[in-house]
Amino acid sequence: MSLSAERLYDLLPAVYRVRDAAEGEPLRALMALFARELQALEEDIEQLYDDQFIETCADWVAPYIGDLIGYRPVFGATPAVASPRAEVANTIAYRRRKGTALMLEQLARDLTDWPAHAAEFFEQLATTQYMKHVRLLAPATAALRSQPVMRALGGPFNRSAHTAEMRRPETGAGRYNVPSVGLFLWRLQPQALSHVLPVPDPGDASGRRFRLNPLGADAPLFRLPLPDALDSLSTPPQVPAPLTVRGMAAAVQSSQAGADPDAPRDDDYGPGESVALQRFVGADWQDVPLAEISICDLRDVPGGWAHEAALPADRIGLDPERGRLLLGADVVGPLRATVHHGFSRDIGGGEYQRTPLGEGHPAALQLVGNSSENLQPHLDALAGTGGRLLVTDSLTYTGPLTIRLDDRTAPGEEGLELVLAAANGARPLLRPGGDLVLDIGARGRVVLDGWVIEGGALTLAAAADTEPRDIVLRHCTLVPGLALSPAGQPLSPGAPSLVVLHPFARVSLQACITGALQVHALAEAALNDCIVDANSRTAPAYEGPADTAGAPLTLEDSTVFGKLRAQVLQHVSNSLLVAARAAADPWPAAVWAARTQVGCVRFSWLPPDAIAPRRHRCLPDAAHPRARPQFNAVHYGQPAYAQLRASTAPAIRHGADDEGEMGVMHALAQAQREANLRLRLDEYLRFGLHAGILYAT
Repeated sequence: MSLSAERLYDLLPAVYRVRDAAEGEPLRALMALFARELQALEEDIEQLYDDQFIETCADWVAPYIGDLIGYRPVFGATPAVASPRAEVANTIAYRRRKGTALMLEQLARDLTDWPAHAAEFFEQLATTQYMKHVRLLAPATAALRSQPVMRALGGPFNRSAHTAEMRRPETGAGRYNVPSVGLFLWRLQPQALSHVLPVPDPGDASGRRFRLNPLGADAPLFRLPLPDALDSLSTPPQVPAPLTVRGMAAAVQSSQAGADPDAPRDDDYGPGESVALQRFVGADWQDVPLAEISICDLRDVPGGWAHEAALPADRIGLDPERGRLLLGADVVGPLRATVHHGFSRDIGGGEYQRTPLGEGHPAALQLVGNSSENLQPHLDALAGTGGRLLVTDSLTYTGPLTIRLDDRTAPGEEGLELVLAAANGARPLLRPGGDLVLDIGARGRVVLDGWVIEGGALTLAAAADTEPRDIVLRHCTLVPGLALSPAGQPLSPGAPSLVVLHPFARVSLQACITGALQVHALAEAALNDCIVDANSRTAPAYEGPADTAGAPLTLEDSTVFGKLRAQVLQHVSNSLLVAARAAADPWPAAVWAARTQVGCVRFSWLPPDAIAPRRHRCLPDAAHPRARPQFNAVHYGQPAYAQLRASTAPAIRHGADDEGEMGVMHALAQAQREANLRLRLDEYLRFGLHAGILYAT
């Protein structure tokens, strides 16, 4: 029924159309204007009808529909609650199922955007049972001979009875009591590594021992969870927990014993699962079947790894707790693996969703994929013109590397730009075997996006001219300590990952993980959503060359492990400067700015003796003199790296400018997610019950 311009024109009498054609069709143009306004009116009428339903209404209408049913808005801090459409749509259903475990679990999952599990602790109490109504599923004694029951003891899926605790669950201390309900949340999410080549163990002469981490360090594997069931509480295969040897071995044994092939698999192995191995046969990669996999405890023992002699010759041993592979004597390769590691947010190099820089770049576009060829010839081809080099796999690229851009000497001429990017969904590793040299011409700009760089530092030497050079790192990891040992420790603690000697350089880091930074005092540096890790609180994390103060620094939503020395702290916001002064340190403070009359530090934590510009709402202060950041892990490569402990002072966990937590995890809005959930629990929890929010990871 839409009144288009042609339809309106056709409704006119033929005599007018004939005369209009003779006059150059001004009437047709007028009808087109009428049709445009009528179409806008029709669309508005259609939208007014759509706005009556929560499923089709505009975003701005959703709170008004919610107001009709008494919906109370929450912090729109996470993607799941940025628009309250889903929660308003579910409000009536929530109220009909008020207080049930399934409803509370769905509520926690919807509000926090984290996997959740609701545990009714009163069902896990050891009680005297009525003999006429015996509950066989709730024995008062623990099944010590049952491995599944013992593995779940005290966790989210506990199946053993406990004596009563009188503490309230809201504090996270008390659990097992009649009015207690627990909501377990998994904050660490699985990060994929696709089709990576296992790294040989450096101390192995037999060629049978490998690690699945491309950096050659032990790293636990995480489960890629199954979809949530809508009609039952979540189960262990539906949460992204670290894989265990005993748990995965039991699941694999059950699968190999002839379980229902149509039932959802929970052995976590195979294509599309948590772990998948492939073997190169002929001219193609083929999946390694589950029948050839043995789940083993491959911990270090004198002389090698455990169970080396016991592994059958035709089997592949897999240790998910350490990320290790052990090949049987008759197993031939090469092999490649797809695995998942755990981390709390999308930062540094990774296969998560992002938008690489250089999309639609007008210069030459070159693609490199499905091979680990040398990148140097491709970079040399772009040295004189600039352009974009895209890598579409997660393999390891080795060999000496120099990124060069030619000079542009004409006055006012714009410099060249070279973008070396990983495609969306790729995490390539660059191992140059030494320093990666940046040879940037006048007014040139080099962008590294999505890379993991190991074994050397990025270096920019000084130049004879006074023209600027730009270095931009986005979603990159410059491995702290340059490289990791097999045990996960830095090989060169405190070594700088980025050295900028050119006094007119401009350095920008966004969503990166790096080691220490050395930037010339006359340059500029800006860091946003970054972790700078000197591997020690007493080692310099940011400074200039030769033990001097570094360039003026802008720091936002970042965490710095180590001492910081800058000419100016131009703007520091929502950050954690975790540093300590050594006894023999010649510098007067662990955080030191040469010019304190310039710049500002706001909503951040820095050492009490810091010499910094004026502060606004910083910690520690007179009201919180003992507030100190505490972390679940401080070594790169650990899943909970740079994540604040729950025991950290609330002044830090709620001390940012939006009442979120300080540091690099500020973007996760964890404080707002928890506040949203507590607000809704007050509304939907049944009378007399008390709920606690418990972090499983």
